[in-house]
Amino acid sequence: MLPLFISGAEIGFILFILVMVFGADKIPDIAKGLGKGMKAVKNASNDIKSEIQRSAEKQGIDTDFTKDVRGEIDKVKEDIDEITGSVRRKL
Repeated sequence: MLPLFISGAEIGFILFILVMVFGADKIPDIAKGLGKGMKAVKNASNDIKSEIQRSAEKQGIDTDFTKDVRGEIDKVKEDIDEITGSVRRKL
């Protein structure tokens, strides 16, 4: 998880200001609206991704490239685990 670079006291102060500005009854509505907006953006990005994949498959472009790369990465991880396994046993 990425650090936010703000402490708990700063978050509390921000929440206090939000309550003072918007009121306690409006905050759930604001959070609900933000959640709906984030969901809409996620759905739109997933739709764009699937459309790109469909058009690539229609044109005969190899979409399994990422699977090949992941396979190679897994092989390298296994090799590293074999090498570091003997070092870990010695410690």
